[in-house]
Amino acid sequence: MRSLLFVPGDSERKLEKGFGVGADVVIVDLEDSVAPQNKATARAIAARFIAGRRSQPSSAIYVRVNDLSTGLTDDDLAALVPAKPDGIMLPKSNSGQDVQQLSAKLRVREAENGLADGAIKILPIITETPAGVLAAVTYAGASARLAGLTWGAEDLSAAIGARSARDENGRYTDLFRLARTMTILAASAAEVAAIDTVFPNFRDMAAFAEECAEAERDGFTGKMAIHPDQVPVINAAFTPSTEAVKHSRAIVEAFAAAGDPGVVGIDGKMFDRPHLRLAERLLARARAAGISA
Repeated sequence: MRSLLFVPGDSERKLEKGFGVGADVVIVDLEDSVAPQNKATARAIAARFIAGRRSQPSSAIYVRVNDLSTGLTDDDLAALVPAKPDGIMLPKSNSGQDVQQLSAKLRVREAENGLADGAIKILPIITETPAGVLAAVTYAGASARLAGLTWGAEDLSAAIGARSARDENGRYTDLFRLARTMTILAASAAEVAAIDTVFPNFRDMAAFAEECAEAERDGFTGKMAIHPDQVPVINAAFTPSTEAVKHSRAIVEAFAAAGDPGVVGIDGKMFDRPHLRLAERLLARARAAGISA
């Protein structure tokens, strides 16, 4: 998952447009972008649209349901699981226990709809509450459904009373950088993808491209988008370059040729086991992006 594009679930026009921009995942949103009075309508529109797209798998389809505390999650699942989405995004997840609770709900719905147990994955947003940030470590081993971990700043800002998540230069303040860091570490501990949060100012593409590059550098493997124009920038930033693939392949091949030792030399430079693990991860990302690795 490199690019994950949010699309409001109550707009057929926007849903149609969202599936045509090359996003790896389209997130059909039933939460923040849908007004309370439109929830039922959004479920019906989203379910009908997703069911109609199943024969055209250009993008994986995830649904952002309403969080567990709202009392709306069961209605969301009842309406959307029959449409067979690939995954559910769980907002305001407070711990791995929330993922387990959602997994139990999905297991029942899958059985009711003739789907294989575990067919629907889960992508939780883990930093939208203070408790969620502090419980980041609990996602390791929480569920086989876990597809990755992502984070959010806006809801956390509201929860703690911060006037802004960014400073006057547009960079995250220390508290939100901590939430970001915890997401990378938690994803690594759980051995799943780390997905960076959205960049709200979709008109500032230069700053957006810079943030994508920083996210890829720091260990994120994808980023969420709120506008179709952001998708190509994300895909470019998180697709390994030809040079990086060639270099990583050389490291993997050198270790294999030497009998899998602790260290190898390539062109006068030493590479150890951490370099091998990094090379293997980059090649896996390249293959996921359709690049021969």
